[in-house]
Amino acid sequence: MSHQTAVDHGFDPLLADGIDERKWTWKNRPGYKPALFILAAVIFTFAVMMPPTQGMLDMVKIEKPAGYALPAGATTITDTVNKKLRPEAFKAAQTGETEATGAAHDKHVNPLLTHYEVAQIAKLTVCILFLAAFLWGTEALPLGATDIMVGVMLYLFAILPINEISKAYMKDAVFFIFGILAVAVGVAKTGLDKRIGLILLSRIKSAKSFAFLFLPMLAISAGFLSEHALVALLIPVLMGIYKVTCKMNGVKKDRALAIFLLLGVCFAANHGGPGSPAAGGRNAIMVGYLAEYGMPISFVEWMKIGMPFVPVMSWAIGLVMYLRLKPKFKVPDVNPSEIVKQEVKSMPKFGGQEAIMAVILVVLVLAWIILGEHAGLGGPTLYAVMAMFLCRILTWDDIQNGVAFDVVGLYAAACAMGVALKFSGGALWLASTFVDLLPDFLTKGDGLVIGVSLLTGTMTNFMSDGATVAALGPIVLPMATLANVSVWKVGLITSFSSSFANFLVVGTPNNAICFGMGKDPETGERLLDVMDFVKFGLPITLLAWLVLWLWGVLGYWQFLAW
Repeated sequence: MSHQTAVDHGFDPLLADGIDERKWTWKNRPGYKPALFILAAVIFTFAVMMPPTQGMLDMVKIEKPAGYALPAGATTITDTVNKKLRPEAFKAAQTGETEATGAAHDKHVNPLLTHYEVAQIAKLTVCILFLAAFLWGTEALPLGATDIMVGVMLYLFAILPINEISKAYMKDAVFFIFGILAVAVGVAKTGLDKRIGLILLSRIKSAKSFAFLFLPMLAISAGFLSEHALVALLIPVLMGIYKVTCKMNGVKKDRALAIFLLLGVCFAANHGGPGSPAAGGRNAIMVGYLAEYGMPISFVEWMKIGMPFVPVMSWAIGLVMYLRLKPKFKVPDVNPSEIVKQEVKSMPKFGGQEAIMAVILVVLVLAWIILGEHAGLGGPTLYAVMAMFLCRILTWDDIQNGVAFDVVGLYAAACAMGVALKFSGGALWLASTFVDLLPDFLTKGDGLVIGVSLLTGTMTNFMSDGATVAALGPIVLPMATLANVSVWKVGLITSFSSSFANFLVVGTPNNAICFGMGKDPETGERLLDVMDFVKFGLPITLLAWLVLWLWGVLGYWQFLAW
């Protein structure tokens, strides 16, 4: 089993990418699709020139809008935007100083933004979101270029100050993704990935047992442990299994097998989220909302409602992935148990840098569990990266060759989009618009449960799950009361559906990690395409909705006391 980082160090993409390939042409290739880019640019320009919708104008004027966190001294979204973008004029207005007298004191003070201008900012933010999602999904530009474009757009249209854009790009989740990709390089370089594989996969002897036994076990684990860490640690092991299986069967490349292993793990980990409140920040946010709403829920009560859904859904994921991909395997089957046992037999005795790496990894996992709630996940992960450098496990060349920086940038840009959407009111407008579009039968009784899950499952693919729950919670909980539906039921369906981020790379760090690390261990060739998430993730999301509705409306939830 080869290491994840075992790429050709002599490979120079600038030399390989010949001059002819950089000449202007209409021919599409990944990262260069001129027709799609021009189409996107024309539509974006048209949308920018259009006035904001009446709904946006009304939204920015409303005092104390539900689902929008106002800072001290602000009563509307317009106030909030002015406080950040026009602080001096806002302060003058708060102290009763008129714009005229303010201008007399300082002619360089920009005037307050009007409701129309603030609504225009909200509209621009939504337009940038759809433009970035289109470019990421089609690869009309290289992923890294789109990552940068998001920041350029936010600065160009003065949606956020430059320092705020920088902070938005450097969230804890971004440090975590960079750090965990680097840790995975260290794990693979020392060979520790093979021993981890032996522990996790020693009883998995076929594609069938991988789909119907391993994936449910993984999903249940993801309900308590960091799903992102589980994915990051498993991918190098699975890539080794993939490569050895291909070699054993004389196959150069087997895309179906790679997608089965990579996306199977990714989707199963995503759907471990409903298992317990510990599964992620989105669940903690909903626990807080329910407490504020006077309907607190305990850890055990959450598990009683959510955990039974996890093995059922992950088994369904295994079934779909097995039926769709197993017939397309170029290899007869895959036997992870046999491969990892053979690899471990050929390894030297446990010790040296492998042992040091194991200690670093154990301490890191403990830090996530003990300190994660207060210190986040990114900080401890960066400590682990530094420890690997100090112990000479990694060199900077290993980082440059093994870490997919375009994927790190992709999630950083997604975080920045989330911050801009939340600040400008764009997220609130998207949520409100979707709610307004729901037909009547999806706003009452069990229909509300279905409608809210549709809304959450869609939004979480375009912005982080935490931001989705944070934006929707204050909107949908009052709707439950008005519709005489259990607040717990609506709150939990919101949180559960935020785990359905399957069909865009930016939907969750799991997707980004899987996409970034899913490379041929020897050639470094990326084995997943961004459209693979659409092809396989969209049906999985539709299936997740169907299972959740059957589970919640007609099945298990009917036997619970709400």
